Amino acid sequence: MNIGRLGKAARARAGAAAVRARTRRWAPRSHLFVLGDALGWSLDDDATYISAVARDAGYALGPPAWARAARHQVVFHTSHFAGLHPLWTGSSHRLGLSYFHGRPGTPGFPEFDRAYEALRRDPARISRVHVTHAELEELVLSAGVERDRVHRIPLGVELDRFPLADAERRAAAREELGIPHDAYVIGSFQKDGVGMGDGLEPKSVKGPDVLVEALALARERLGDLTVLLTGPARGYVRRGLEERGVPYVHRLLPDRDALARAYHALDAYAVASRQEGGPKGVLEALATGIPLVSTRVGQAPDLVRDGENGILVDVDDAGALAAGLVRIAADTALVAAFRAAGRATAEETSYDALAPRWRALLDGFAERPDG
Repeated sequence: MNIGRLGKAARARAGAAAVRARTRRWAPRSHLFVLGDALGWSLDDDATYISAVARDAGYALGPPAWARAARHQVVFHTSHFAGLHPLWTGSSHRLGLSYFHGRPGTPGFPEFDRAYEALRRDPARISRVHVTHAELEELVLSAGVERDRVHRIPLGVELDRFPLADAERRAAAREELGIPHDAYVIGSFQKDGVGMGDGLEPKSVKGPDVLVEALALARERLGDLTVLLTGPARGYVRRGLEERGVPYVHRLLPDRDALARAYHALDAYAVASRQEGGPKGVLEALATGIPLVSTRVGQAPDLVRDGENGILVDVDDAGALAAGLVRIAADTALVAAFRAAGRATAEETSYDALAPRWRALLDGFAERPDG
């Protein structure tokens, strides 16, 4: 018998009972819980932002750790994979969620099918669904969710955290990351391997095979470049670049402030995905004035005007992705135009600019104490 484990379980039960006793006095639907994934990264940032909007709008927020033990309140998940779990759909809470990516029928991703089927079985169970772009909106509607419950709001960007790059920031970022000051640097900051470890198994929806091929083609045409990779699970891309003789630097960054500084080290940013909810890298590149070449995925077609504030290419077209990167390297006037237009797009899609749309989502979902 594991006495330590029993003791931990007993403490957990006692803690849950204490929360239930404390929250029993709350009026139904009077408190909103906004839940991320507790990994300290993107979904948690989303939860922090939504919580801030809700707090400013006058809603009472419950501590996320209390959500499972509380009863008859309001819970919003920034991940539909979590929000559609029976733990929550079988609860007494009113539920909302962000359906952020995952086209059913995608080979190798049965979780996409499970999530969609869970929504389709009981679409009325979910009171609010947030989507970031048109494809996901149509997907959620096809599952039977009523249109007035679906709110299309793009992923936002924190303008203060992602300032425009300049010569001083560029030099400082390259010094910090150990990148030669005269290198031509292309960035890829998306996790594109399975799991949170080495990532030698590719996550096909992120297009790591296309990315490697495009970067190799770009190096052939440019003669010299360095790739900057960040984040976990980049083993497949690292191995592919090594096999193709493409120099790279890989850094695991401690937080999003360090990520913002990494953009300042770049000459261009590449997105090779086949499916996306965002990606956030599109807006982060636009905000920092880094020229962007992206496949037509996620919210990129909604935000990027091809040839005006970035370059869009077809999914799976490594040659077009490479050509876009080469075009940026050769055209300083285009880079200047992308810098100005990209920042303007980011300002239109900043956290502050999107707050009214999140307040509209919350209206009627959670109850404000003032009624």
